[in-house]
Amino acid sequence: MKMITISKLAFFLTLVLLSGSIYSQSKKPASQSTTSTENYYQNPVLGGDYPDPSILRDGKDYYMTHSSFEYYPGLLIWHSTDLINWERVTYALNKNVGSVWAPDLAKYKDTYYIYFPANRTNWVVTAKSPQGPWSEPVDLKLSGFIDPGHVVDKDGTRFLYLSNGSLVRLSEDGLSTVGAPEGGYKGWQFPKEWSTECFCLESPKSTVRGDYFYQTVAEGGTAGPATSHMVVSGRAKSPHGPWENSPYNPIIHTKSRNERWWSQGHGSLVDDVNGNWWILYHSYEKYFQTLGRQTLMLPIEWTKDNWFRVPKGVQSSSSIRKPAGTSSILKDNLSDNFSGQKLGLQWQSFKHEPSQRVSLKDGKLELQAKGKSFEDSPPLLVNAADRKYEVSVEYTIEPGTTAGLTLFYNEQGNMRIAVDANQFAVFNQANRKISMKNDLGNHGYLRILNDENEVGFYYSSDGKNWTRVERTIDATGFNHNIFGGFMSLRAGIFAFGEGKVAFDNFVYRKL
Repeated sequence: MKMITISKLAFFLTLVLLSGSIYSQSKKPASQSTTSTENYYQNPVLGGDYPDPSILRDGKDYYMTHSSFEYYPGLLIWHSTDLINWERVTYALNKNVGSVWAPDLAKYKDTYYIYFPANRTNWVVTAKSPQGPWSEPVDLKLSGFIDPGHVVDKDGTRFLYLSNGSLVRLSEDGLSTVGAPEGGYKGWQFPKEWSTECFCLESPKSTVRGDYFYQTVAEGGTAGPATSHMVVSGRAKSPHGPWENSPYNPIIHTKSRNERWWSQGHGSLVDDVNGNWWILYHSYEKYFQTLGRQTLMLPIEWTKDNWFRVPKGVQSSSSIRKPAGTSSILKDNLSDNFSGQKLGLQWQSFKHEPSQRVSLKDGKLELQAKGKSFEDSPPLLVNAADRKYEVSVEYTIEPGTTAGLTLFYNEQGNMRIAVDANQFAVFNQANRKISMKNDLGNHGYLRILNDENEVGFYYSSDGKNWTRVERTIDATGFNHNIFGGFMSLRAGIFAFGEGKVAFDNFVYRKL
């Protein structure tokens, strides 16, 4: 009897340990950079919608920027000293030139450049420091191409690689092109039976190492099936070619929709201070496309015959040993108590520069109402980074004004809770879901809870005791193909009608 009891006890303890292990793995946060030990990291290194990364090492410092599309100010510059922890530095683009696609951040001599496509042409901004100030955008008058990538020949001649493999010469100052584009690297033909969106050679990023010029490009299409996107590489001994494809193509690729990370592609190489190499790229997380294309990183090894590849056995969902370098950067925080002198770098607006409508006064943000409807009023937005989070804000509205909290992609793809003098109302896109009488007057609190794409809406008189507006919206179906872009939901505040809204204590909290 005693032996049976011990056996049962041992069996029970084993079950407890196993279930605890399973539970801890299943509940492990996956939307921000985390570490299993202090020497390891897990992807993503930058959670939220930060697609098309372009990275530059400058001594012990790393700088990175991404596509900003129609969110302004644009071309956010990030800084890191360890490739894991990132802080916002400045915006390089404060003038609306259209939807800003995949940029390339480069340094030539003592000047920093960002080349980027927008509005059917290509542009460049320059600065003497990544911290700025950055110049006004210069139109290169280069139409028909996207995703410019800077490269310098061994004699100092500057070029831009372009989508579809073309190459065009740049002037010495990098502010204009010389001559017409010529043909170049044509990419790697993946097997026809693979499930992709298109061939779509784009994002030509340049790396010069030893005797070779390497191009790291994207293929397969970025908004198609889970297995569409990929990173491939070719090399030549001149920017003009002839090119040979890597025997390790594709360097990165989602092989099955059963994987956690979908549409992995658009890579940019960088070496660390100890001479080790890394590739940063973007990817959707399975079931959480509403977080956009997040920034991931994998180690790179160089073979004896001077090709690069991801080491065998290393997966994007693995715990990975950290790069060299240390960091004192605090965890990123999207919250804002509006006590600063100017709007924080976590904020952007949609298609408009927010500074024209925003003033900071007495620890509050005053937002001038605009337009007669939500669609006429660009919201102020932060880039949500987690599977589960809540946002809340305190408001004081003037007569004739409607204010609210929103999860927003564009004018068609959004959900929100709005308040005016008469009612609270929840909307899914343009459709009103429910209304409730406003018995709080012109002051109160609003809250949105996003629980893994199940979104609930709340209001409160004191920010402590909440009343739920009894409608839940499932955000999973916010498909990027429906709304004509790369779907992501950002959290933010809005105001339309007449007068102003005073916002205070905007809180973003990971759950």
